[in-house]
Amino acid sequence: MAPPEYESKKQRKRSDYGYHQTHQTRWFDNDMYAHLNNTVYTALFDTIANSYLIEQCGMNPFSVNNPTPKDSTEKPSASATKQIGLLVSAHADFFASVAFPDILDVGLRVAKLGSSSVTWEVGVFLKGEDDVKMVGVYTHVFVLRETMRVGAGGMEDRVRRGLEKLLSGPNAQL
Repeated sequence: MAPPEYESKKQRKRSDYGYHQTHQTRWFDNDMYAHLNNTVYTALFDTIANSYLIEQCGMNPFSVNNPTPKDSTEKPSASATKQIGLLVSAHADFFASVAFPDILDVGLRVAKLGSSSVTWEVGVFLKGEDDVKMVGVYTHVFVLRETMRVGAGGMEDRVRRGLEKLLSGPNAQL
């Protein structure tokens, strides 16, 4: 018998998620069993979470690759961040297969928000359908880029404010 948490996830609907992206599957995404390969789901998790962090939380992953020169009069980017999110935990529950040429609607919400971490929940749906095909749960811990350690103040305020907008669900926790 499946645990209650599994059954609860299986009941998720598109409306349970506050942020969405559409993804076109590719022929390359199928595995030898003619369904989406597990690694593609991980890429979907990474894409939607990082898109949200960039768009809604002011994180700029490219600021490290393009630092302002020390002798420049140019001001640092307003979206530069001193932190990055490290993946520390991941889990997925699969309820039905998807495959090329399906178009996917991927939903994101925050299930738990700690002082320096966020636990995301990602739902994968077929375009036009409301029944979830897969629910993934994973946790990022925000650390300082330079030390790879959690800073004294936890996550940056602007990141926290953006994540609070997606905090939802029956077991959501601050």
